[in-house]
Parts: sequence; C-alpha cells; structure tokens
Amino acid sequence: MSTYNRSVVAVTNRSLCTRPFLEQVERVCAFQPAALILREKDLDESAYEALAADVLAICNRHRVPCVLHSFLDVAKRLGVKQIQLPLWKLEEAAADANRPLDSFSRIGASVHSVEDARRAGQLGASYLIAGHIFATGCKPGIPPRGLAFLREVCHAASVPVYAIGGISLDSEQMQSVLSCGAAGVCIMSGMMRL
Repeated sequence: MSTYNRSVVAVTNRSLCTRPFLEQVERVCAFQPAALILREKDLDESAYEALAADVLAICNRHRVPCVLHSFLDVAKRLGVKQIQLPLWKLEEAAADANRPLDSFSRIGASVHSVEDARRAGQLGASYLIAGHIFATGCKPGIPPRGLAFLREVCHAASVPVYAIGGISLDSEQMQSVLSCGAAGVCIMSGMMRL
C-alpha cells in the first residue's frame, strides 16, 4: 500500500466507470483509501438509498469508512454517521429547528472560497473539501483555483481541508497539495478508473 493511501478520499461518479459500478467500488475499497464518498448527484432519494446499501456492504467488508452525500435522511436510516454536504445544504440543515445534523459524528462541507471555509467552520463542519485545484474534465472550461487558493483556505480554516479537482495518484502532485497544508486529497476520476 502506498504511503499516500491514507491521505486519499475516493469520490464516486458512476458515469466515469468503465466496468460495473459495484465492481469498481470493490476495486477502490481494496486500495484502502481513508474513506469513500458516495456522490451520485443524479439519483433521487430512493435510488440513492438502494445504491448506498450495496456500497456500504462493500465498504464495511473492506473496513473503509463510507460517507454519504447530501441525503441526510438516507444516512440516518442506514445508520451512517458521516455526511458530506454542499455549503448551501449545510446552511439549510444548521438552521433547521429539528437539528438534523445532531445525528452525525462527522460532517463535511464543499467550499469554493476562503469565505465559504470560514462559514462552514462556523456551521459545525468537521472537515472541508476545497476545489477545484487543478484543471479537470469534470469541470470543462472552468479555470482551476490552484495551489495558492488551497493554501489560503487551509490557513483560514479551523478544520482539516481536503483538496479536490484534477488530482491524480502521482506522488509529486500529491506532495504539492499536502505541502499547502491540506490533510489529504479527494480523487474522483482516478478512483473510478483505478
């Protein structure tokens, strides 16, 4: 196992897979990343829940923490204590009088500015995912924010920051990201084609 594996969070995207999705999840979990975020934004709640149950079984078998994305109620029903949210959804949940965030031991927030990072920390985020750092096919035509942006977010944040966007398993690139103060990296394309 690479010394970097524990700094890598795998992020899913079924549309990038060249093999059946659950087979790919099995391969990713065998790699032993720090966690796997099930980020399938095109699914409705019921389809997401069905897929999440299958993915959780694979993650549990490999002892890889599974983080669900956006669907707070699905995570609660499946007993998942880690959730990743876009900042707007974190704001919405934090303002909810029913306190839906109380069910989670770890809450991640996606941020795209230093101001976002500060706001997410104030709202109770346990960690941040900042991006996109490098050019990526997932965001064609949108310029990357770069390493200077990542350094600023890491400096401003009160919680660990993970970089996302155009990051590969290349050790030199990983080192450049980690040297900015990031706790780790999130990799989508590279994990879905592993």
